[in-house]
Amino acid sequence: MRIALINTGGTISCTGTPLTPMGAAPFAAAARATLDPIFAQQFDDVEIDYITDLSFPESQTGTLDSTNLQPSDWCLLADRILGDYTRYDAWIVLHGTDTMAYTAGALPFLLSAFDARGVATAVLDKPVVLTGSQVPLFSEDATTGTLSLRFNTDAFQNVCAAVAAAHTGIPEVMVAFRGDVFRGARVLKTNATMDDAFSSPNLPPLAQLGITLMVDPEEPLAGPVDRSVSLSDAATLDRARDRLAHITARIPHTAVAPLAAFPAAVGAPGFLEKLIDAYVDTGANGIVLESYGEGNFPSGNPDDPATGAIARAIRAATASGVLIVNATQVLAGTVDATAYAAGSWLADAGAVSIGDMTPIAALTKALVLLSERGWTGNDWQEPTVRHLMRLSLLGESRVTDRLDAHRRPQLLPGEQITSLDGSRVLVNDELRGPTLRDANGTVLWTALTSVGPDRGGRLIADGRRVVFRDRDGRVLWSAGDEDVSGLVVQADASANLVLLDPRGRPSAVLSPAPG
Repeated sequence: MRIALINTGGTISCTGTPLTPMGAAPFAAAARATLDPIFAQQFDDVEIDYITDLSFPESQTGTLDSTNLQPSDWCLLADRILGDYTRYDAWIVLHGTDTMAYTAGALPFLLSAFDARGVATAVLDKPVVLTGSQVPLFSEDATTGTLSLRFNTDAFQNVCAAVAAAHTGIPEVMVAFRGDVFRGARVLKTNATMDDAFSSPNLPPLAQLGITLMVDPEEPLAGPVDRSVSLSDAATLDRARDRLAHITARIPHTAVAPLAAFPAAVGAPGFLEKLIDAYVDTGANGIVLESYGEGNFPSGNPDDPATGAIARAIRAATASGVLIVNATQVLAGTVDATAYAAGSWLADAGAVSIGDMTPIAALTKALVLLSERGWTGNDWQEPTVRHLMRLSLLGESRVTDRLDAHRRPQLLPGEQITSLDGSRVLVNDELRGPTLRDANGTVLWTALTSVGPDRGGRLIADGRRVVFRDRDGRVLWSAGDEDVSGLVVQADASANLVLLDPRGRPSAVLSPAPG
């Protein structure tokens, strides 16, 4: 197994006082001498190439403290991975911790592509693992300049975890830190000084390193559904590189900014509304609102939110083509802006709610999607970007509108999926089985012809059909035969429930069947 190791800089490759990132070449020489023999003891099939000719232009050393990494540097990393895709089986990226979550959030969307419906057209099928540390990996002798491995550091442990994660072949962008392997688009830096610097508040680790690396079989992405959308396919890889070149040219000129809700005086004019107007006036293409709680943001008028000055500013921003995304500043949980009047006005003002996606993942996803506009493969308009922001494309948020054999394969009793606009809900009712309701609770469709007793059944997308089984495993209802990957709930009155083909594309409208 050939692994490429890219050193961007950061604490893990720093030496000296004050700490300064080493160049890629001296780091590679020290790593070959000290790390390779250890890796060979554990994985005799692993060969690591230390990339020394990838330079980040902002620094004379070619490496950077992650504080200074820019979106264009994400593109440099992605371009190197795609350019070497046929040469390597996995990549490890050494990275500073300050902005690792941003790079880990951006790379999945730079390396994979989707059409306007959210159907994958190019998918990563090899591991990319980011790691870093709170203390340096090497110490330097002040007299001779000789580098030696520091004893029992988080740096050494994290590199070992990254190699183990890469060796699994899990086909996604990951972060390895303090024995945990997280989905890259789900992580946050939650501790500035302790070794367990990263966490994934809304998703369990994909794997954990104890005596061996234990992979949770339920959590990793499945990778491409077939060869035609895999980056290992030559034509797909060529399209992905062409798309990335387009994004690389546009991303320095695309701006997405966060804006946290905070207690501030409102009036004429108020501070928050002036910030929104200033973002728009200075060229923001997107704004990620970091709201309170489940998605509540001050409107400027508690008694009539829609008339508030802040609501006006958000409506004006949306009308001018700025993408407004509603996230939460709370570490864990899901945005449900309809839960309170203090947040329900946001949808009417044009803000897009994003479920349990982190604000960092929302910012990086929006930046890539907005930069992709104009590419010949996807000539998107602003409504398409809004639609794609709501979808879980690469596991960056919980899947809420569909059953999918690859990402959300079942509904347990009482669980539900909902159309993106909230107007249709498919619930696995304990008595009725699969039941479609509108927002008022009116039953629009049921899979079964009779009600109760408590069936305790599961609605399952098994990769061939959608099937409802009772607690004894008996099939009470099914749809599809050998070529259905799941179903999606949508707001179209003529096709609220739509079956999906193996690529995730709409294939047929679901009709009731006898129980």
